[in-house]
Order: sequence, then C-alpha cells, then structure tokens
Amino acid sequence: MGLGERIRERLEAKGMSQAELARRVGVSQPSINHLIRRGASGSSHLHKIAAVLETTPAYLSGQTDDPNEGFVAGPTTEEVAAELGLVPVRELDLTLGMGATFLDVPVTETIRHFPIDFLRAYTRSAPDKLFFAQGMGDSMEPTLRDTDLLLIDSSQRSINMAEKVWAITYAGFGAIKRLRPLPSGGVEMMADNPHVPNATAYDGEMQIMGRVVAVIRKV
Repeated sequence: MGLGERIRERLEAKGMSQAELARRVGVSQPSINHLIRRGASGSSHLHKIAAVLETTPAYLSGQTDDPNEGFVAGPTTEEVAAELGLVPVRELDLTLGMGATFLDVPVTETIRHFPIDFLRAYTRSAPDKLFFAQGMGDSMEPTLRDTDLLLIDSSQRSINMAEKVWAITYAGFGAIKRLRPLPSGGVEMMADNPHVPNATAYDGEMQIMGRVVAVIRKV
C-alpha cells in the first residue's frame, strides 16, 4: 500500500474523518485529501499525522507493515491542557463584517487552549459557550479595527445591556454592531464609525450570536 492508502486505512480503523484529522494536525481538509489521493512521503506533517493516527511515519511511508511497531502513545492535547490548567475555546474560521459578511459559507473550527483565569477576566460563562472570530471592515472604528480577533460569549443572546457590542446575523449576513432596543419594538444596529449609517431590525429580522467581551489586536 502507498502512503495515501495507509492514511485511509488508519482513518477507517480509528473511525476518524479527514476533517477531524486535518483539525488535529492543523491543516486544511483539502490538504489531507490531496495527501491521500496523491501521496507525499516528504510531507512536513507526516510525523504529526502518524501521531494522530496512532502509528509511525515508518508505517505510513511503507518502511514497515506493522502499524504498531515503534509506536509509543504520548499524552493527548486534552491531557496536557488539563495538566497546565488550560481550557479549550473554539476559534471559528468565520469573518464577521464590521459592516456585514455573508454567512452562507462552510465554517471550520480550531481548538485553542487558554488559562481559565484569562477568560474569567472577561466573562464568567463556561468555555464551551465562548468562541473567537475575526472582525473585518471599519464600521466599528475606532473601537474595533479591521482583522481584530474577537472573543464572543454565545451564552449572552438577549439585550440586557444597551449599547454593548454584539455579534449578530441580519438578512443572512454576519455583523458586529452596537445594539439599542427601541420603544417601537425594533432594535437599532449602530456603527461606531460616524460615517456609517445605522439600521433598524424588526420582528426577528436580526438574531444575536453572542456579545463581544474581548478583543485581541495586532500591534
């Protein structure tokens, strides 16, 4: 068997999808699919792929026919994280327009680990209710900037604090806006940039994904 066949065999033995393997290795699913279809024994990710599939690079590259020969299981990411006092938080491959971004696209996620004390500085919600996503555009300037990484608390989905910053969907688009409930029953979706006009949503036109509780910015 060639490299691609051996990777496919180990995926089947583990009951694992290509997408899951890609997530654990830190590459895209098309990259794994390409490796399976074309093979590339010199791949820089071969050692990590072998570790995830609980075998060795020697087996995947055809140097041995025993997938267990020489394999020593190391601690899992979850075990290392627990030892270090870290908790998992999702990072979604989802750009939320500070303006608007169309949401009808495939979304992948990566798991990052953070100290619980770091997260507690911004929210008391459970880590599985939090996710990171990137902002795009300038409608929330100067508060938020293009490409800022936003920490969003999805447990907060009702406007109990007026004029906070929220991640929302509106007319099929994802956006970052300040929200203000109106006496008419509508919700005003406000931009911080004075050159960008506000809009008003009525009758369930807008859904709240969560409240933006922190921002990570490049310097």
